[in-house]
Amino acid sequence: MHTIRHVFHQTQAPLMNSTQPWKRSFDVTLGLIILALLAPLFLIIAALVKITSRGPVIFVQKRVGKNGAVFAIYKYRSMYIDAEARRAALLAHSDREGICFKSKNDPRITPLGHWLRRLSLDELPQLLNVVKGDMSLVGPRPALPSEVAAYPARAMQRLSVLPGITGLWQVSGRAEIGFDEMVELDIHYARTGSLWIDLIILLRTFKAVFSGRGAY
Repeated sequence: MHTIRHVFHQTQAPLMNSTQPWKRSFDVTLGLIILALLAPLFLIIAALVKITSRGPVIFVQKRVGKNGAVFAIYKYRSMYIDAEARRAALLAHSDREGICFKSKNDPRITPLGHWLRRLSLDELPQLLNVVKGDMSLVGPRPALPSEVAAYPARAMQRLSVLPGITGLWQVSGRAEIGFDEMVELDIHYARTGSLWIDLIILLRTFKAVFSGRGAY
């Protein structure tokens, strides 16, 4: 983590163009390889979600991507089907500082969902978003439209690049990182177009997932 932060704090380049050929080619190639390798795991998780709680296997939600474009993000459903209706009542009890809501003991999460979130397995369907071009493997996490509507001006710079499945925020502590620090990390990421940085973040993602730090 320290190494990555040092790299980003030393970077003063203009905001990265996330449509650079290297990045799109890298995302599609690696995304398709991971999809092929993990196909059996996809089926197992889908079956578990289906038999352990009522509702669809895949949860589809509107998120804000590059330059404010709204797209449908895919996740394995980790919550009960009435989760969205119950969200407003829980906002005052967020365990995370800032705009983005996070709760360590969210009652909307299913027993299986706690396990999926702990290992970030609920995010796997977003590989389809990567192949489609809505997202990148590495980038700022895509926010809800309601969250973006409350952004201060500086936070809007998060939208200058494609959102990612993983990113500097994830490998730095996830939900333990407050909103303001997350914004600064994402802006630093947007100032580099380095394939090397993406590779470092992807490798450190495995450590972050297995440690479970900030995963809720």
